[in-house]
Amino acid sequence: MPGKEFTSFDVAAAVRELKTEVLDSILSNIYQLEAKTVLLKLHTTDRPAFWLVLEAGRRINLTAYASEKPSTPPAFCMALRKYLRNARLVSIEQYEFERVVILSFKAQEGKMKLVLELFGDGNLILVGENGKILQALTYKRMRDRDVIRGEPLKFAPSVGKNPLKVNKEEFRTGLQSFGKVEVVRALVRFLSIGGIYAEEALMRASVDKTKICDLLSDHEVDAIYNSLQSLLSQVLNGALEPCVVLDASGSYIDASPLGLKRYEPKNVKYQGYGTFNEALDEFYSKVSALEQVTESTEVDKLEAEAARLERIIADQQNVVTVARAQAEQDKHVGDLIYAHFGELQAVLEKFILGEKNDTKLKDAVSYALDEKQKSFKPWTFFQSFDRKEFAVTFCVDGVQFSLNLQKTLFESAAEFYERSKRAKQKMEGARAALNDSLERLNEVQTKIRLAQRLELVKPAEAIEELQKRKIKRKEWFEKFRWFESSDGFLVVAGKDAVTNEVLIKKYTGPEDVVFHADIIGAPFVVIKTEGRKPSEKCLWEAGEFAAAFSRAWREGFASVDVYWVKPEQLSKGGPSGESVAHGAFIVRGERNWMRRVPLRIAVGVAFVDGSGAAKVGGGPVDSVKTNANAYVVIVPGDLDGKDLFKRVLRSLGEKVSKDLRKAILSTSIEAIREFIPFAKGAILES
Repeated sequence: MPGKEFTSFDVAAAVRELKTEVLDSILSNIYQLEAKTVLLKLHTTDRPAFWLVLEAGRRINLTAYASEKPSTPPAFCMALRKYLRNARLVSIEQYEFERVVILSFKAQEGKMKLVLELFGDGNLILVGENGKILQALTYKRMRDRDVIRGEPLKFAPSVGKNPLKVNKEEFRTGLQSFGKVEVVRALVRFLSIGGIYAEEALMRASVDKTKICDLLSDHEVDAIYNSLQSLLSQVLNGALEPCVVLDASGSYIDASPLGLKRYEPKNVKYQGYGTFNEALDEFYSKVSALEQVTESTEVDKLEAEAARLERIIADQQNVVTVARAQAEQDKHVGDLIYAHFGELQAVLEKFILGEKNDTKLKDAVSYALDEKQKSFKPWTFFQSFDRKEFAVTFCVDGVQFSLNLQKTLFESAAEFYERSKRAKQKMEGARAALNDSLERLNEVQTKIRLAQRLELVKPAEAIEELQKRKIKRKEWFEKFRWFESSDGFLVVAGKDAVTNEVLIKKYTGPEDVVFHADIIGAPFVVIKTEGRKPSEKCLWEAGEFAAAFSRAWREGFASVDVYWVKPEQLSKGGPSGESVAHGAFIVRGERNWMRRVPLRIAVGVAFVDGSGAAKVGGGPVDSVKTNANAYVVIVPGDLDGKDLFKRVLRSLGEKVSKDLRKAILSTSIEAIREFIPFAKGAILES
């Protein structure tokens, strides 16, 4: 499987496209999918969410593939959320034509930068407004710089000069200074372009890459410089040619923003894409899926690692068990000493009297044994005397322990308590290590199960499985309220002041028709005509939609007047220079009135492709009636929230057969929320 190097040219092309796609978007959430992979969810007011993948050391691109998010975000992800969630992405730049991308955000904490390094092992570094590192994926000290929290961010030293800042004379002098070095190697060392594009520049200049720099003519140096400038100009400003390169067997070789001569002599195929980000997404997503299949051959290694961890865990469990028993016993001995303090002291004193006299010690031992034989307390506790250790061994309540005659009973009890404490600390340390080993074993066993499943999956099946995760790109109108009229016109409505403004300014054409209810607090509704003339039925449905989602619904009106106009009749300039609120427009000229439009809306359900899967929709009654298997009509009323939604689903269920009813009743009530104005109303009984 190819290990594609993300080149400086790839960075330039990806960043160029991202500037037009994601700038000025809001970072609504952050997920860390793997150790080095972070997923940013970005959105704007008028478009569906974007998913931007940042993989340290590997890639940056927008993705259309759904990924499984961890239930518990890692610490680095939590830190990014703390500082960057709901921040605005204000710029995205490539640093000095290096494999480094800087994403700048305007956040509550001030200006933040997220620096993605795509060379070597890669890194992802969060930098605060003062230029100091707040968080990093990997902290490390290096010879030329440090990536440490609280330290100022220093970029890695450039591998060569920025090709965008080298003029022809500097290029000539720099290249010729390499003397006996091959020209391709000299280009890589001299400029930050990497081997792939060094070769490409030489091929386009018709110069042999193995030619020695000393032997280059002025004409050849000029040709190399000009071909390099042509490549730079195309990737930065010209027409990109995004493609994935495949070999004769269909295996992925590369994803490129340009058509490269290096592939022309080879038996390869090109798969074109609309954007370089799409090409990168397809390349990396499919390569990763195939890599997982390849990794299934690592089952033996994983099983060996699992066996090693199981041995370690057994040892750690034994340490925990022994340390726990020792801690409990030592504490128990300490407790016994205090519980039988006077009795133990009486025995010890008999031995202390003969401390330096062997005869007296022997007498003490004989006396103790005699008294024990007679079952006289406290002598029944006595077991033996160790002359070498100068200690008396006792057995109390079945527990045997020794007390040194050179220590007081208080000191001996304290020593046993201290030993218990040390054993408990050892137990806690062993338990922490055990938990870590158990967690690692669980991870390995999960990998084994996945690898074992993948052993049975062919590459084609892996790609098929990947395709199921591809997210259908939402259309622009899906950020608004919308429906399709019964005769096929798209009708779009604003949701609030912001989307009202965007809908009229950005998405309304001169041939479209604009509706508004005659009440303060109503959306603009637009029929997208696409050059066709809307029917009277379509006009009526759009009017119904405008009436239903106006404030008249919340106030409980039965009907409201609605008018429609052409887009050129709308203006942001009020009379005598008065300002017009955001989302509002001045209407000039004659209005086309629709009087007493009843307030009603329909929610319907259709069953997709006969599969039994229920798809819920809503809109004006006639438009829903055209496409639904069953529908209910809702009018203004006092029932709201979940109670209303549940009743709607029940009513829909009653209108279909028993076989289909289950699919409706299992539908989430949230699926119908957006179709009911103000989440409030009453079902109109037919």
